[in-house]
Amino acid sequence: LASIAAWNDDAHAAANRALYRAKFDAVLPILRPVLDVERPPAGFYLWPDVRGDDEAWTRDLYATRNVTVLPGTYLARDGVAGNPGRGRVRISLVAPVAECVTAAERIRDFVRSR
Repeated sequence: LASIAAWNDDAHAAANRALYRAKFDAVLPILRPVLDVERPPAGFYLWPDVRGDDEAWTRDLYATRNVTVLPGTYLARDGVAGNPGRGRVRISLVAPVAECVTAAERIRDFVRSR
């Protein structure tokens, strides 16, 4: 019975979609001037090309701006064409909107300083 009630409740999913729309609406204008980022068709990640070593970029961002992202290299395997995540980072928008905005501003400033 609990499962039936949960599957019939779409209000939480609608609220979550609205929250992620708000996060993307707040963060994308901050990051677009410095990174090639677009709103994904689904999900809550941004996958910008950092034009180089994604691991070093991630370490430097954390060391200088105290923001954590994940190197794309860590999320895929090397194949015939190489690693599709190489040179990209995953930016997750799971924190509250204000924290996402602060992180985006720090990322923007980090990219501008390079």
